[in-house]
Amino acid sequence: MVAKAELAALFALGAAFFIAIGDVIHQRSAHDVTDEPVGHLELFLRLLKDRQWWLGSLVSALGFGLQAAALGLGSVLLVQALLVTSLLFALPINARAARRPVSRTQWAWAALLAGAVAIIVTVGNPTSGQSRAALEVWTAVIAVLGPVLALCVVGARVLAGRPAAAVLLGVVSGALWGVFAVLTKGVVDRLGHGLWALVAAPELYVWAAVAVAATAWQQSSFRAGSLTASLPTMTVAEPVVGSVLAILVLGETVRPGPGGWVILIGSVAAMVVATVALARSEASAESSTG
Repeated sequence: MVAKAELAALFALGAAFFIAIGDVIHQRSAHDVTDEPVGHLELFLRLLKDRQWWLGSLVSALGFGLQAAALGLGSVLLVQALLVTSLLFALPINARAARRPVSRTQWAWAALLAGAVAIIVTVGNPTSGQSRAALEVWTAVIAVLGPVLALCVVGARVLAGRPAAAVLLGVVSGALWGVFAVLTKGVVDRLGHGLWALVAAPELYVWAAVAVAATAWQQSSFRAGSLTASLPTMTVAEPVVGSVLAILVLGETVRPGPGGWVILIGSVAAMVVATVALARSEASAESSTG
């Protein structure tokens, strides 16, 4: 019989695969939908009329479904670590779509990323906490995270046309996807108690609103500047915010054992470095062929 953690890992990897395909399609749609300078809301509304964007959304929805299944069985820490591998799937998929090869350097960074994630999952031994948090806890999260994200949006508007704008919007999108992952844990828990319990749960409506907002800011980040600025930022911000909230809000823990903290911290640092390097190299290749 397959253990819950192992099944959660399989679902998380499946989610990473479909989300990677959706991201590749969304990246292209964000740049192809119009050549005119448009605001965040207008860009999102235009994308809602784009068939290619909807195709990417449907594929991503499959990924989110698998992510929800993974979160129903395992911890947010485990699932978020494995979702970083979406970059490993996006690398050959995007290269294939652009009709260009994957460089040896990219494969090297990909191998480092895969190794770091494997060590984090095995050495860190993440354990689940609770599925939901009290309103007071979420109020504190909003009080801290809300102003930070608002400042990022304002800063992006002030710095419009500069690479920093894409970075700031990438932080907003990545952070919201991290919040989305934590809320998904609560939504799946309510679903297990029946449809009425789900409909009555406030997490469901906040979860849906966060998903829409994260998607809108994601597209705006892609449009705000080079992918070398937006993609690495979003890829790193999501697991960082999701993991921090999983520990602080849901009470999840890591148990690396004696001497394991050094390995765990080193692996996390390697994952961040490899993720940024891989995302930047992929975005640079995309820009050079675009």
